[in-house]
Amino acid sequence: MAKAVKQPVKKQRPRTCVGCGEESPKRTLLRIVRSPEGEVRYDPTGKANGRGAYLCADPSCVAAAKKKKSLSRALKAEVPESLYDELTALCAEKGGEA
Repeated sequence: MAKAVKQPVKKQRPRTCVGCGEESPKRTLLRIVRSPEGEVRYDPTGKANGRGAYLCADPSCVAAAKKKKSLSRALKAEVPESLYDELTALCAEKGGEA
């Protein structure tokens, strides 16, 4: 009789919000990615190739990241103004779900 093989448990490391600095599970945060081509965009899947940074789904964290330029620093690229507007709108949507 064959032995059942146990799958290793994958550890979920917390991610740090670049706006407020708090650690949270990856799934609760918004991921922003700089693609290898240099395009900066929101990554709803959390799996896009490129350098990623995370933000809480809170408009105050988006505003703090914009003010401190921490998102640009984390991605090592300029973040377009339109992306901050998109993230603020996403935060408002996610806030309505809770």
